[in-house]
Amino acid sequence: MKKGSSIFVIFFIAILVILLGELLVAEAVTCKVAELTPCADAIISSKPPSAACCAKLKEQKPCLCGYIKDPKLKPYVNSPNAKKVAKTCGVPFPKC
Repeated sequence: MKKGSSIFVIFFIAILVILLGELLVAEAVTCKVAELTPCADAIISSKPPSAACCAKLKEQKPCLCGYIKDPKLKPYVNSPNAKKVAKTCGVPFPKC
């Protein structure tokens, strides 16, 4: 096998492993808005988010569009403070 071909194969396999890992993580998340309770204070009062909030927000990232589409949750999840919390935690706010 040529050197260029083997590098391509290794690169391709690495990409597949990364994508598969992300899919497995996304499937493992249970979407429960109650999991974001540690973020309530930061979203409601615009206090800085706690480490627990950021961890839960990152964990629930695959669920955010579902929360935004829920009419009962949308005012909270789509609020300016919620977007600020997401940005502070390093979680890109989804465009659903």
